[in-house]
Amino acid sequence: MKEEKMRFPLSPKANPQAVITGEHYRFTVLTPKLIRLEYAENGMFEDRATQTVLNRAFPVPAFRKLENDVSLEIITEAFHLHYLKKGPFSPNALFIDVKSNFTNHKNRWYFGTPVETLKGTARTLDQVDGEIDLEEGILSKKGYTVLDDSESFILVDEETIEPRKNKGVDLYFFAYGRSYLEALRDFYKLTGAPPLLPRFVFGNWWSRYWPYKEQEYKTLVERFENEDIPFSVAVLDMDWHLVDIPAKYGSGWTGYTWNKELFPDPKSFLDWLHARHLKVTLNLHPADGVRAYEEMYPEMAVKMGIDPETGDPILFDINNRFFRDAYFEYLHHPQEKDGVDFWWIDWQQGTNSSIEGLDPLWLLNHFHTLDRLKSGKRPLILSRYAGAGSHRYPIGFSGDTVVSWDSYRFQPYFTATASNIGYSWWSHDIGGHFGGARDDELAVRWVQFGTFSPILRLHSTQSEFMGKEPWKYGKEAADAIKAFLRLRHRLVPYLYTMNWRTHHDLLPLVMPMYGLYPLNEEAYDVRHQYFFGSELVVAPVTEKRNPALGLACVKVWLPFGTWYDFFTGHRYEGGTRLNVYRGLGRLPVFAKAGAIIPLAGHCPHKNGTENPKQLDVLVFPGSTNTFVLYEDDGETLAYENGAYALTKFELDWEQQKFIVHPIEGDSRVLPAPREIRMLFRGFGNIEISGYSASYDEATDTMIVRIAAYDPKKGAAVSFSAGTHDVRARRLQDFYGLLNAAQIAYRLKEEIYTLAREEEAPLKILARLRTMNLDPDLFDAVFELIYRE
Repeated sequence: MKEEKMRFPLSPKANPQAVITGEHYRFTVLTPKLIRLEYAENGMFEDRATQTVLNRAFPVPAFRKLENDVSLEIITEAFHLHYLKKGPFSPNALFIDVKSNFTNHKNRWYFGTPVETLKGTARTLDQVDGEIDLEEGILSKKGYTVLDDSESFILVDEETIEPRKNKGVDLYFFAYGRSYLEALRDFYKLTGAPPLLPRFVFGNWWSRYWPYKEQEYKTLVERFENEDIPFSVAVLDMDWHLVDIPAKYGSGWTGYTWNKELFPDPKSFLDWLHARHLKVTLNLHPADGVRAYEEMYPEMAVKMGIDPETGDPILFDINNRFFRDAYFEYLHHPQEKDGVDFWWIDWQQGTNSSIEGLDPLWLLNHFHTLDRLKSGKRPLILSRYAGAGSHRYPIGFSGDTVVSWDSYRFQPYFTATASNIGYSWWSHDIGGHFGGARDDELAVRWVQFGTFSPILRLHSTQSEFMGKEPWKYGKEAADAIKAFLRLRHRLVPYLYTMNWRTHHDLLPLVMPMYGLYPLNEEAYDVRHQYFFGSELVVAPVTEKRNPALGLACVKVWLPFGTWYDFFTGHRYEGGTRLNVYRGLGRLPVFAKAGAIIPLAGHCPHKNGTENPKQLDVLVFPGSTNTFVLYEDDGETLAYENGAYALTKFELDWEQQKFIVHPIEGDSRVLPAPREIRMLFRGFGNIEISGYSASYDEATDTMIVRIAAYDPKKGAAVSFSAGTHDVRARRLQDFYGLLNAAQIAYRLKEEIYTLAREEEAPLKILARLRTMNLDPDLFDAVFELIYRE
């Protein structure tokens, strides 16, 4: 039992001092803002873990109990529960007053009343062309929500799942007001922390539903290398295995035997991919079990007590311990030994299993995760969402979406909102899977979103024309796609640190704006905008460009404070809504004042995502800030025993100093030697003391390079922050905008002359308002004037 707990910690029994029990009811005060509500006619209550809840051993919070023969009251700093003890839970017998005032009324919840939440996520986006209804989350503007665990199955131990014997009510009432991050952290403590994912998942994934031949795939990988386009994961969709099988066996959708006509020597092919720093995942549709044509059928049949000579199929039944053991022993472990790094479990067959009500998708996610832990590996599968608590298991495969603007437009909101139920790691078919029409602009915008989303996995259906190879698009689109795929690999040090933050600090990578600004109504209005880790805000472009300007409009809300364009260093004062405009090669990404963003060094862009020998640290001005870079071996569980390194970066704005502190932890996980570059972006004519520096005018970046950096000693750079020649820079931006615009030359001259001759921004705007400009043109000019 001790060994099992090390693999999957379970602490389901609450402290008795937090429990108030009657003949048919039980209340457990887990925190001052979280209480468990149980009712059972037979008086039998559940103290074991469930599919959703693993831990109830919270410290006992402060609360008061007022009780007599008729009623019970439980009072904490956040809620006041009232219960009439003579009957079952009902709206008349049980209600809770919440001590928050986010609405003028309705601060009382009556048992059984649905709660309006900010939503959570959904099982799949298969066939979706636009929006769908989402399941509920645990966050609400009203200040309270309810998580219903009444139907969850019981985890007797990690290997044994059984139905509840005692049917009744089992609810968790969250009364966190708008302390959303606190609610999320306690939800994770209740249900289990998200796993620390391997580092390689944060690079680019190449995926396509296509019957590749081995040499065809190798040629493709080599072309990506020649085009300087990095990848870290090679995905082989279902055609890796036998698909065209005799009709007597049924469909070829399920399979485990390599198609030797396509891949004559699978192990050699996997070795070749690994030699090019690519990890490999294979697609599985396990619903049809194992049939007699499979190479591993005879051994597995004997294991299952079936005479192989009969050819009788081995039915899929992941509930069955004998089948499950054989499933891993014969179908998966040999493939893993040959080089398959993880599996894509593509379950599409609904929620029915051999035990009524037990979802086979949840079982697959649970047992694949457990199998990796038993093998000493980090949890990792690509699979589908199977309800609250699923954040412990897969990287989410969101399904086969339609190639359309409506389909894409929903995904930023969908991805950010999933954090409301703790689900962090969605992987979408970037670019869309099927249907639609070719649209180079849509393809670019989808890849840009993918670059600033949890997982970037390109994908498409089996069509000659739908592959996502960048060179299949026009030059402008191809160049933009390549640039963002390269940027994704540069972002891995930042992403991997946010991976640690999600696992250790229980904060999702992607969160809606109201996650940090719950009292600002504007934060609820920008559905497509989200936080991307601790330093960045992203507003994906979800509308087509104005053809005359070549720019697309995005409505953003910048919170109070100072924000900087991630790419150019332009300064924006927050506390406002603003229309911003970007060409095809740019995305609205804003860094907070003082942001520190570690990046992998640029060029050449190699496959893989190892801790970089050249580490770039992108720094923005305006405020004191610290950032702690997390690094380990990227793949094993050695970090649990201290095999990781922390590097603290500190921007001291008052003292005008940037400090790289000596590392803490295990230096053996770092590459040696390491070069470090400090990229001071948006600082203007900054002066550097003690180091030589070079300036990149296009990105307003001063670059300080330390070629022989010693991480045990650290480094410090003193600077004198400069100022920009705002007017000269603005004129340059005016010229760029007008020069590209497909508008009358006379109008260009008139606007540019105004900008050149009039220094006062308000006067420029006042004059422009009289010129009856196209609204997008006026707003684009307004943005140039607003920013610095």
